[in-house]
Amino acid sequence: MKALLLFSCLTLAVLPMCKPDTAKTATDTTAAAVNPASSTEVRAQFDILRDSADVNWQRMMGSDDQKLADVRALLQDLKKQPRLDAARVRALTAQAARLKPLRYDRQSMASSALIDHYDAAQDSVLKPLLQLAAPDGNAPTEPIRDRVEHIMKADADILGYRARYDTRAKAYNAYLRLHQAELAKMGGNYAHLRPLPLFELSQ
Repeated sequence: MKALLLFSCLTLAVLPMCKPDTAKTATDTTAAAVNPASSTEVRAQFDILRDSADVNWQRMMGSDDQKLADVRALLQDLKKQPRLDAARVRALTAQAARLKPLRYDRQSMASSALIDHYDAAQDSVLKPLLQLAAPDGNAPTEPIRDRVEHIMKADADILGYRARYDTRAKAYNAYLRLHQAELAKMGGNYAHLRPLPLFELSQ
């Protein structure tokens, strides 16, 4: 649009005797206001927003996957510690194995209860595990200490990951609301798009 206005001004300067077609100009302006971007631009902009949400989701899930892997590795390390309660370690190992199947996905997270259930299940493993591995912050070995620190950092990072994902998902949802009719006309996957659920609690 900026290029079109600049071209129009230059044309009027060079051809001062020509009168602009006011009816055509008004029609073009109205059309531009209703549809500010071409269908190609709409799709390109939407794809960027979708990809940004996807990347942030993958980073968040990757961090959670690594945390669960560190939990399993820590439990294996604890099994080698002769002074620890072996039955307690076995019980926590069984609990940890059930965590990932409980995790929400990008659609099921529409139920905040499911998110709360997964968070509570993780806490029920992490709190006793970290206390067992490093009572009062004192781990028996350096590898155990390192794993404890990695798990604690990943657990602290989850709120930041969720906030960043919500920011991208909100941008995606806003653009979808604005251009859903245009995107639906493109067919294929664009014809069945739905807003992304958010981690934010409903107001």
